[in-house]
Amino acid sequence: MIFWVWVFGLIYAGLLVFASLKSYKKNRSSEEFMMAGSNIGLTLGVLTFAAALFSTFTFLGMPDFFRINGVGAWIFLAVSDGAMVFLLLWFGYHIRNRVKGMEFRGVSGLISRCYENKLAGYVFFLSAFLFLIPYVGIQIQGIAIFMDAAFPGSFPAWGWSAGIVLIMLIYSEIGGLKAIIFSDAIQGLLLLGVIWIIGWACLSHFGGIGPMFEKVGAMQEELLSTPGPQGLLTPQFLLASMIAILMIPVTQPQFTTRIVVMKSMKTMQLMAVSLGAFAILVILPTIFIGMYGADLYSEYGRDEFFANAFLYDQPDAVAALAIIGLIAAGLSTTNAQIFALGSELRGLLRGNEQSIMRNTKIGIFVFSIIAFFFSIIVFDQLVLLARVSFAGTGIMGPMIILGILSDRKVSPAIIYFSLAGLLVFLSSLAGFIPDMYYGLRLDLLLFVLLGLIAALSYLSGKKVQLVSSTKD
Repeated sequence: MIFWVWVFGLIYAGLLVFASLKSYKKNRSSEEFMMAGSNIGLTLGVLTFAAALFSTFTFLGMPDFFRINGVGAWIFLAVSDGAMVFLLLWFGYHIRNRVKGMEFRGVSGLISRCYENKLAGYVFFLSAFLFLIPYVGIQIQGIAIFMDAAFPGSFPAWGWSAGIVLIMLIYSEIGGLKAIIFSDAIQGLLLLGVIWIIGWACLSHFGGIGPMFEKVGAMQEELLSTPGPQGLLTPQFLLASMIAILMIPVTQPQFTTRIVVMKSMKTMQLMAVSLGAFAILVILPTIFIGMYGADLYSEYGRDEFFANAFLYDQPDAVAALAIIGLIAAGLSTTNAQIFALGSELRGLLRGNEQSIMRNTKIGIFVFSIIAFFFSIIVFDQLVLLARVSFAGTGIMGPMIILGILSDRKVSPAIIYFSLAGLLVFLSSLAGFIPDMYYGLRLDLLLFVLLGLIAALSYLSGKKVQLVSSTKD
């Protein structure tokens, strides 16, 4: 396997160096560095959006989630992602019209302008920081665990994590967003290929889809229905999760930026539709891997399941490709999220462009170091932590949508309520307050309440004339 790791690793490293240098030569301004020239075509657009959305979370998290909670996880992710495509089309149209003719400096900068209130930007930045950093940390940790299983005893887990962070920093600081998008394209193709090779091998273990479900059902029937063996996939969990996933293009800045940098409205719309097809293609084989794990490794821990399903049970070349694929997934996604936080920080900074860019790059470095330390101390399931990340930033959804879509001078009350909702949600995660009230999940209640407040703010606002945007 070591031979194949070197072969695939050198090819992947060569592609990264080429992409980084090519992007560096084109980065003649801070806008080019941060926004990739706002000229991303359809193929790169689909792959970069998909790579940022489906990463370590999909590669390792979803198979393990299916193994533990059963096929009801399909409703949690695939159905929700399908619905997200429709919101992406709708929101993408409106935000591109809103930023037409102006310099986009992250969601924080945009909503500060929309509300003419800097607090709106600070509140959003706080939510993004609090929920993206742990998500980045758990992805770095996932790579470290996988590498430790592949090469036991060669490096401590923190050593692998430090290496990933170092490569991520060098790559993003040299090439900027365009280099990250090229990296995403490589990762998206790798992810799709590797996940199907391993998924097909796992399906072949059963002899087909029908025999797979028959065997798993005979072994543990709860895996074939909701709420699953753990009782997690309840209607409320699935509904709240769908809302959180719907809000991803709105509240996760790495995705919002990718909507804005597409070269035209038509390209963005084609990207959204293509993303729906990509989502189904990526998620489907994770069911096969998860059911394979439920059959052979139901009593094993997460790390042992990863090692066996992705490494020891596969031919050497496939195992090596899985290692490189996971590294690619982790690098591109963590790069995208940390860089997005830097972009959000840039939208809040004031001063000349040179000092803003210097402080932005310092911020990216600091965010990376924090994520590194978080990767050492955090222990959680990839999927559940990702879901918490989506929900935490999703709380900002009503405030962002109201600010971008409203043609009225609205009250800043939604800003304060959004901040209060964020603090309440954090308190529930810390265990200071319950996460259920009157039989309803707290995150679902917060989504509904903030949505109603946003609607009332709009209806009571004074109509104003927005600056007309040209046709995209």
